[in-house]
Amino acid sequence: MIDVDDETFAAAVTDGIATVPDELMKMADNVAIFVEDEPGPDHADPALTDEENAGLLGMYLGTPLTERDTWWSAGSLPDQIVLFRGPLTRMCDSLDQLRDEVAVTIVHELAHHFGIEEERLHALGWG
Repeated sequence: MIDVDDETFAAAVTDGIATVPDELMKMADNVAIFVEDEPGPDHADPALTDEENAGLLGMYLGTPLTERDTWWSAGSLPDQIVLFRGPLTRMCDSLDQLRDEVAVTIVHELAHHFGIEEERLHALGWG
């Protein structure tokens, strides 16, 4: 577990985002990244146990690109990737590890934005 203040965590998130490949970030359409302290009931995945939900590192909230049609973009709010500070800091032992895990979590959640399901992500090693 790494104990960091808000400013250090925000810098680690910024650094983690910067390591996500540019071509991947450019393909994202109307996505905002947020940080919350812990996953709450609004973020619960019914396919997971309470313990698994409490350990979520991030979550994609939105409409995957594969499910959008022409009406979608007209005035739609951005999709969201939410990073969960508590689980991320509890699993990391250093700032470098935290930056790496932020990047991996963002790539994982962006994959959902692109319509890639959890099973496929696990098969690709991004589980």
